[in-house]
Formats: sequence, structure tokens, C-alpha cells
Amino acid sequence: MKKITLITLGLIMSLGYVLGQVDTSSVDLLSSLENASDTTAPLLPNKMVFTQRILWGQHGLMRNFSSFKLTPEERQRELRLRSTMFGIHQVLGTITLGAMLAQAYVGTRLYNGQNNLMELHEGLAIATNIGYFSTASVALFAPPKAIDDHKGYSSIKVHRALAIIHFTSMVATNVLAGFVEDNPSLRPYHRAAAYTAVASYTLAFLIIKF
Repeated sequence: MKKITLITLGLIMSLGYVLGQVDTSSVDLLSSLENASDTTAPLLPNKMVFTQRILWGQHGLMRNFSSFKLTPEERQRELRLRSTMFGIHQVLGTITLGAMLAQAYVGTRLYNGQNNLMELHEGLAIATNIGYFSTASVALFAPPKAIDDHKGYSSIKVHRALAIIHFTSMVATNVLAGFVEDNPSLRPYHRAAAYTAVASYTLAFLIIKF
């Protein structure tokens, strides 16, 4: 019970922290809105995530709805929606980080022989997966930004590179988890995938915050 209480407090503290940080994303949005309102500027960036292109591209699925026609006015609405969705992305991302760290801690104790933590570990795994894939979905399906990224280094580019690593690691962790019970020899690979997911996710979180 003490462990569960500490984990819950950690998640609440993380949520409180991120709620105080959400408004920082509005700075880039204001610049994007100005570019979008200029009729000479392109309304869509050249580079988009495939999910954004399918939904929000020039001939994307969302363009079939009258409220999402590709006009400067509607693009401003999309950018406001993008800002809201990325605010949610930050909140969910921080909660997920808390759950992921708690799961890693409990998982380590489980590997050290504390089998009484199995139920807690499984519960945290469910919470982590729901939080993780919800966080990813919000970002993947948000409307695209107004302009392309600048060339060269940026924290956003590093964040995206790390996202590829922790997404792959999360999928591998879940796949291996289904085989570990019947094939204990896979435990080191499951643990390695889980630690890689936690480490890369934490770095992706910190590089955006700091």
C-alpha cells in the first residue's frame, strides 16, 4: 500500500508540473498564425508525418468536411486545435512518464525475486500502455504546423528521433511480455527493451522541457 501511495503522489506531482508548462507552446503558435494569415504564404508545410498527410494534407480526409477546407481562415482554426492537442500531449506525456518510471522500478524489484509485486506490475503496464499510446496518438493526428522546420539542430528534431526509439522499444517490450511467461530465456531481452523505452522516453521529455 505504501508503494502505491508513493506512486500516486508522484503522478499527481507530475501532472501539476506539466499543467504549469502547457502555455509555453503558444509562442510558436502565434508565429504560425501570422504566417497562415498571409495569403502569399503556403498553407501547409512540405514535410508532414504520414498520419497528418492522410488526415490534413491538401487532399486529406478532413478536407471532405466544410469546416476544414484549406483556406487561411480554416488553417488558423486548425492551428488553434493543434495547440490544444499538444497541450493535452504534454499532460498525458508527463503522466505516462510517471507511470513508466514506476513500472520500471517495480519491474526491477520483480526481476529480483519479489513475486508479490506481479499484480502491481501488470496494473502499471496497462496504465503505461494506455497513457503512452494515447500520448502518441494525440501528436500523430494533430493538424500540421504552418511552416517547415528550420534546417539544422533543434530540440524538436531530437525529440522526434528519440520518439522513434522509444516507440519501437515500447512495441518490442509488449511483444516480448507475451512470450516471457512461457519462455523465461527472453527475460533479458524484455528487460533491455523496457529500459531502452524508459531511457529514450525520459530523454525525449527532458529535452523539450529544458
